[in-house]
Amino acid sequence: MAYEKMANVYDLLMEDAPYDQWVAFTEAQFKSRQREVGTIADLGCGTGEIAIRLAKKGYQVTGVDYAADMLTYAAHKSATENMSIQWICQDLRSLVGLQGLDAIVSYCDVINYITSEASLRDTFININEALDPGGLFLFDVHALSYITDNYFGETFADVTEDASYIWFCAEGTQPGEMFHQLTFFVRDKDNLYHRFEEEHHQRTFPVEIYKKILNESGFENIKVYGDFSLKADSLNNNTARIFFSAEKKPE
Repeated sequence: MAYEKMANVYDLLMEDAPYDQWVAFTEAQFKSRQREVGTIADLGCGTGEIAIRLAKKGYQVTGVDYAADMLTYAAHKSATENMSIQWICQDLRSLVGLQGLDAIVSYCDVINYITSEASLRDTFININEALDPGGLFLFDVHALSYITDNYFGETFADVTEDASYIWFCAEGTQPGEMFHQLTFFVRDKDNLYHRFEEEHHQRTFPVEIYKKILNESGFENIKVYGDFSLKADSLNNNTARIFFSAEKKPE
């Protein structure tokens, strides 16, 4: 299972992730709509870095992730910082139990793990049903041109004292599909290194496909942004990460 063994080194490997930029983008979107936001769900929350940051800003936050080990770390961190956050272990494709939310966010290419249009539609319908009418859904995905030029067939690696990894990205058979083969070496308390492997399956669809499925799933006022920009339709040939903003249609 993706992230099952990776949880204990995830924060170390993601220490340079732009968490503050994701939170800043989120709050800017809230303010631009001039609609008060109190309740938020963070889907694919991982070890809780974004969820905890949002909770510190006064929002009532629920973190959802499919990896129980990730949520264990998230719960420990939120308890250490005395933050009250509900953590739920669920697959986004069969999301249940959330309702009346003001906003839902899903960052760090979580939606790229939804690899078929049918599953994407199911996921967006579930998200729509969890939102209050007029509620906001924010998410990001890899840009199709970016993964084609920078991921397919490439090998990446990083080495630290406590953990190292080798990551190979292979192109799939479907457009925008990729398989990540990762090999980790993690040091334990006895200074011995343990090896484990994971495979991650992702897919990026064209922007128009995401827009179409969002609309069919009950969303309107759909906007796209490039690389944390707050200017709508700010995509260009160098865009690496595409952000979407969509509102649940009024009942």
